[in-house]
Amino acid sequence: MVGRSMPPLLLFIKALHVLSATLFFGAGLMSAFWKFRSDLTGELPVVRWAQRQIVLADWVFTVPSGIISPATGAYLVHVYGLPWSTPWIAASLGGYLVTMVLWLPAAWIQLELRRLTEEALTNGTPLPARFRTLNLVWLALGVPAFGVSVFIIFAMVAKPALW
Repeated sequence: MVGRSMPPLLLFIKALHVLSATLFFGAGLMSAFWKFRSDLTGELPVVRWAQRQIVLADWVFTVPSGIISPATGAYLVHVYGLPWSTPWIAASLGGYLVTMVLWLPAAWIQLELRRLTEEALTNGTPLPARFRTLNLVWLALGVPAFGVSVFIIFAMVAKPALW
């Protein structure tokens, strides 16, 4: 489509694809930022507030963008008539699947961390050791998921030049 005007629907789908990938990446980055910042305070009401907001952000940004991004990507692959075996497409799709395998348990952990903070605040007790253990697991899942997300964006931008 180089040198020709792009149909409005295709332009919209491409923009939606880029926006959803950006939101997916950005929501994860901001969740980590607010989680670390709130945990450092050691103040249970602050930690609880952040845990609530992180779970909300997952539902508002991460889940929709995690659905829209591959859907729009599949549409673009179809419209451009590219084979799924095209290296950058296969790498992006594989990276997306790895990210989902890492993100789904991390999302469950977020729900559990939220529950633990609610429980501690209600009971007037400190956060249990399980909170710290789950934080470490969440980090162990999140760091590689973030790295793979960076790789996916790089693969989509670099396209054939990478391979």
